[in-house]
Amino acid sequence: MEIRYAELKDKAAWFLLDKHLPDAGFEEKVRDKRGYVLLDEGKIVGVLRYNLFWDNTPFCTMLFIDEKYRGRGCGKLLMQHWESEMKSIGYGMLMTSTQVDEEAQHFYRKLNYKDCGGFIVDVPGYEQPMEMVMIKAV
Repeated sequence: MEIRYAELKDKAAWFLLDKHLPDAGFEEKVRDKRGYVLLDEGKIVGVLRYNLFWDNTPFCTMLFIDEKYRGRGCGKLLMQHWESEMKSIGYGMLMTSTQVDEEAQHFYRKLNYKDCGGFIVDVPGYEQPMEMVMIKAV
């Protein structure tokens, strides 16, 4: 397995896994080095992207692993790579979120993220279950 920053040539493969990022957002992730790809023998099997919450705290906005590769430690590998890089840059706290009805909350807790709040989106057309925010010291 190999992890590297996303590159423009990865666009088609990226969007097979990440259905939520706007098209222009991908180019920003590449430019700002805020997107990673996990490769298995050259094939992209996972993606991770992040932003800065409050302009100073790394917030993982998407972690997605191809279904065939789930349960093999790929998500953990990507998260640990991101966490290590964020720590080396000098960040002391990381954030992520997941909907309360998704299994990802259990995954993040195993990586020592803790619940720190949440919010409800009830705007017509954007409704979703409560979004749980999680934090971790690094």
